Amino acid sequence: MAIITISHEMGAGGPEIGMSLAKRLGYRYVDQELIQDAVRRYGLAEEKLSHLDESKPTLFERFDAETRHYITILQTTLLEFAEADNVILIGRGGQWLLRGIPHVLRVRVIAPFEQRVRQWMKRTAEVTGEMPTQRAAADFVRRDDSEKSGRMRYLYEVNLADPSLYEIVVNTEKLSYDAAVEMIERVSRHPNLATTDAGRQVVASRALASRVQVGLAMHSETRRYRFTVEAQGGVVTLEGTTALERAVDVARDVPGVKQVRTRQLEIPPIPPFVA
Repeated sequence: MAIITISHEMGAGGPEIGMSLAKRLGYRYVDQELIQDAVRRYGLAEEKLSHLDESKPTLFERFDAETRHYITILQTTLLEFAEADNVILIGRGGQWLLRGIPHVLRVRVIAPFEQRVRQWMKRTAEVTGEMPTQRAAADFVRRDDSEKSGRMRYLYEVNLADPSLYEIVVNTEKLSYDAAVEMIERVSRHPNLATTDAGRQVVASRALASRVQVGLAMHSETRRYRFTVEAQGGVVTLEGTTALERAVDVARDVPGVKQVRTRQLEIPPIPPFVA
């Protein structure tokens, strides 16, 4: 069975489709649970984590080591849920973080803007008992679109709406949520998406590399430096310009790491000024 990621426009029905699909497949549905799990395990501030989960970082946050730390933990938590298999993951860049893995089905749920505004107004009225104005609802949905798109551009340098990031793009303008669920379920059961040991190993390696990145970001002697981390079969390779010896010690303490290798990056000399 496939791991399913669902990216969705606000008001298009992504969470509703995801929850119904999880029930039919017997999968675990992961949305806000991911935030709660990250807060509980790593002792993070839930308000800041939720902000970074939903919005593109501000100019100040882009240069903030703590922001990078929080984002790395979000990515790691998603990959660890994917490791468990038989899961539906809502948003948070899963379509990019799990790219190239045969048993991952990446879904995008869209709908016309006006329809999404009406759906958001209806949902807000059900939850709060108050109906927002058309203008306020349109502004909110438009801002959410912009934040999600900007977040993906900043983190992964990709266009959220690029169809090549997905195996299925569902437009719920005419399709009911039930029809969308049936279509996605049928595709998810195709033999091409069957889980294999090789596919599981790729997910496990990405999760391990991300856990090492968290360890480096949390350690007082390595958090100020940037490292590239790769993992395969428990063998971790660290690439950086400095503090590699200390980084090796930190990486060795991460559960699942069997061996640590390094690649030293040379800093190119500054060319002389020529008048």
